[in-house]
Amino acid sequence: MRSLRASSIPFLAVFLLGIASTASAQCTKKIAEIPAAPELLGFRLGMTKDEIKTHVPQSEFGRTDHFGVSKTTINPYFDPKIDKTKFEGVRSISLDLLDQKLTSLWIGYDENFKAKNVDEFVKLITPSLQLPPDWSSWRSRGQQMRCADFQLIVTMVAGGPSLRVLDVAAEETVGMRRQQKEEQDSMAEAAGTAEAAAGTTELPKEPEIVADKKSKTYYLGPCRPDKEIAETNKIVFKTTDEAEKAGFKLAKNCH
Repeated sequence: MRSLRASSIPFLAVFLLGIASTASAQCTKKIAEIPAAPELLGFRLGMTKDEIKTHVPQSEFGRTDHFGVSKTTINPYFDPKIDKTKFEGVRSISLDLLDQKLTSLWIGYDENFKAKNVDEFVKLITPSLQLPPDWSSWRSRGQQMRCADFQLIVTMVAGGPSLRVLDVAAEETVGMRRQQKEEQDSMAEAAGTAEAAAGTTELPKEPEIVADKKSKTYYLGPCRPDKEIAETNKIVFKTTDEAEKAGFKLAKNCH
């Protein structure tokens, strides 16, 4: 019995060591620590627009939107000016910039690339990017890895593998800017609605001034004569000043 317990100690130590190794395998790498792996084709997160144009002079960026985002797509096999030897096996490259810096890199390889599926591509880039092996499923058709401040996503597109490297903080910044814009638009719309409603509100009517030609008196607002004024003797003025100038006086019961 004693020997059994003693023999179980090394097994327990190995088991606990395995748990510790798994926990320590989580990716803590930061953007600045991503190596210049050949699969990244010379691109890196944080590159400026000028650095990208130096790397690929044919790059043309669209206008920067309200949130500071600009994009471009590079198609090596459709642009005869691009040196295809630098992008062998690459179908398309998409770059997203935030405030003039690269924050999202997407590379789509063609069906002739040496890695034929997601698993093969993950096995290829894990040592190349010096990553731990703790990949997880992504939308049931790919794999992903979340590191300290960036995320990697591998999927299959048009028969070839694709890799996206994403600056997580930049994505959160764009999301925050979109939310702020929506809140500002909502507040502006509410203010405009309130202003429009105020503009259509009817102004209070001036109190009606009814006068009696026979008695030369006029009645203001809710004040009315004891007997109804005959239509032949009734006259209506717009203002008390107008009634006074016409020779009418305020009825005694209206004082």
